[in-house]
Amino acid sequence: MDKLDGVPLSALQDQLDAAESAKAAKRLMVAIAYKDGVSVSALSERYGVPESTLYYWLDRIAENPLSEAVEDDDRPGRPSELDDRDREALFDALADSPDAYDFEASSWTPQLVREFIEREFGVSYSLGHVRRLIRESDASL
Repeated sequence: MDKLDGVPLSALQDQLDAAESAKAAKRLMVAIAYKDGVSVSALSERYGVPESTLYYWLDRIAENPLSEAVEDDDRPGRPSELDDRDREALFDALADSPDAYDFEASSWTPQLVREFIEREFGVSYSLGHVRRLIRESDASL
């Protein structure tokens, strides 16, 4: 029996048109190809995703509303080491020049932001995490 018997192809296509994330689009493309008769083993090879993961996606799509089925479940993760007040202070600082904080530089770099966070808040972040904070701050570095 087809895992997606109860899911109309048109619903999958409509949801693909509305997909806001690459993950959702990929999952919907897999489901559409599966509805078109492509085997799970062929999809696994095509997309580089383990068959067990594809079966999990197809089961979610069959059992849940499409908008929920194609997105990841919320995961709580580790709490931020900077509280809301500290994050706001960081974002305010990024709007200023680094020389206002005794750095010999005219513009912020991820490395400089990391040094600032360590010095001002006593928190050590990876450069990747610092880059995410910079994006979140909407600062144009």
